[in-house]
Amino acid sequence: MELRNLMTFKTILKEGSFQNAAQKLGYTQSTVTFQMQQLEQELSIKLFEKIGRKMMLTQAGKDILPYIDRILQSVEQINNYGKNNLELTGELKIAIPESLLTYKMQPVIKAFRNQTPNIKLALRSLNCYMIRDQILNGEADIGIHYDVGGYNPTITTVPLGTFSVSLLASPMLDKEFHDFISSNQKKEIAYVMDDRHSIYKEIFEKYLKIKNILLGNTLELWSIETIKRSTASNLGVAFLPTFTAENDLANGTLIELETEMSSRKITALCAYHKNKWISPGMELFMRLAKDFI
Repeated sequence: MELRNLMTFKTILKEGSFQNAAQKLGYTQSTVTFQMQQLEQELSIKLFEKIGRKMMLTQAGKDILPYIDRILQSVEQINNYGKNNLELTGELKIAIPESLLTYKMQPVIKAFRNQTPNIKLALRSLNCYMIRDQILNGEADIGIHYDVGGYNPTITTVPLGTFSVSLLASPMLDKEFHDFISSNQKKEIAYVMDDRHSIYKEIFEKYLKIKNILLGNTLELWSIETIKRSTASNLGVAFLPTFTAENDLANGTLIELETEMSSRKITALCAYHKNKWISPGMELFMRLAKDFI
């Protein structure tokens, strides 16, 4: 059995198609097709089937995937045996939400790149629920994200730190809209957010529901920096991890509004699949995350 055929198989799954895998690997599409035909003949199973215009993994392909993962992990383990950090090779797939990636993880990533220059670091900025799912299905090696609960027993989680969240507003916001403590209110101001499924959005909306506070509308934007700029321009209020706005609060471009939220804390976790081999690169990244966060 050719190891390169197994690697091509995994690349197809990662890239989504034979054509994309061929481009990624520098092969022709016919080479990728031939390799998969070889693999299917050796295993005596059909790995892919065409549904519409897409090549989909068969049930047999899904069943055999964990064994292929184990083989490739073993190869990586052998290749890295006895090497120091500077000599380590391979790829490490990390999934992180925007807030942690932008405001907390930069020193971690820099330290990791300096210590392991030959490991390809693949970073993805995702919603925390998507990160939890990617750890479960093996699409990510490590997830650095907030605790959203509902973790499968096969997922190991390690707490990294607990952070406050703040209701942010512009200093120009009318005083009549500052009250987020009194119940039964309707405020003609917008809630400015970037992710409709974020854990801090859930905390804030639960609080609004308990207090029966209705806001005028929602502005869904594309980044935390855009949210902060829009909030500072008095387009609405935002509920974000406090560390994302430390400088803005210090220089007065944003202010924090008082609330009565009992759970104004969110916990950052490092998560990985229990069945996954903890490579030296994974171990180093997780240790750096614990040291820096």
